[in-house]
Amino acid sequence: MVLATKSRAPFLKDAVRPSVFDHIREHARDKHIFVSSIGGGAEHIHLLISLGAKESIAEIAGLLKGESSFWINQQKLVRGKFEWQDDYYAASVGDSELSGVRRYIQNQDEHHRKISFSEECQNFITTGLGV
Repeated sequence: MVLATKSRAPFLKDAVRPSVFDHIREHARDKHIFVSSIGGGAEHIHLLISLGAKESIAEIAGLLKGESSFWINQQKLVRGKFEWQDDYYAASVGDSELSGVRRYIQNQDEHHRKISFSEECQNFITTGLGV
């Protein structure tokens, strides 16, 4: 799943990102959502999530986005009001792809030195792939 900040504003700077990632992991765990991997840049995050039989991606996205934006604003981690974009990107991943997807998520800083987030989004739309 990929979540982008509202208008792709670079709210998730290096100093803020680890706290946000830790909080999302903790909140997900409290809600029995298994987040296998999390990574991203200043304007987006990638999450590798295992869905339970009764969970929907829309439900999970709503829970994570709503609670994390509330928490970010409550903690005053960013200047101004933090919001996620209304939409999100999600794709299913087969067992054979898990290790590659985890590497991809963990190496976002390096990845975005080669391709911007905007270019990556266009690739997602065009091909379903972020690379």
